[in-house]
Amino acid sequence: MSRSQKDRKLRSNMEKPFPETSAEGFDFTTEIARALRRQYGHSPAAVKTVVRLTRTNPRSVRNWFAGNNGPNGENLVELVRHSEEVLETVLQLAGRQDLVTARKLAGAREKLREMLEMIDDLQSGQA
Repeated sequence: MSRSQKDRKLRSNMEKPFPETSAEGFDFTTEIARALRRQYGHSPAAVKTVVRLTRTNPRSVRNWFAGNNGPNGENLVELVRHSEEVLETVLQLAGRQDLVTARKLAGAREKLREMLEMIDDLQSGQA
């Protein structure tokens, strides 16, 4: 079988491969896949949701969920924009646990503020 005219004849050797594991022992593609499954689940609808959010080829997204490949930079930014799990995973892979903790603390403060407002509303309604 011969190659078509559109096939690439030469491949660049200039690409630097992404390290298999980070200093902490995390595998990028595996960790992103886990984060996607935690955020969106394991169903085919989850793949469709991520395809819609990132405007990416469904085959690519299935490979992200399977941990075969990871998203490129542009798609990773789009995933971080829509997924708290992916954001936390990227921060942890980057060794920025302090930012993960700060985000969780800010979220807890906001929830506490909302709960205190609810308590104040309930108390003012009973008086």
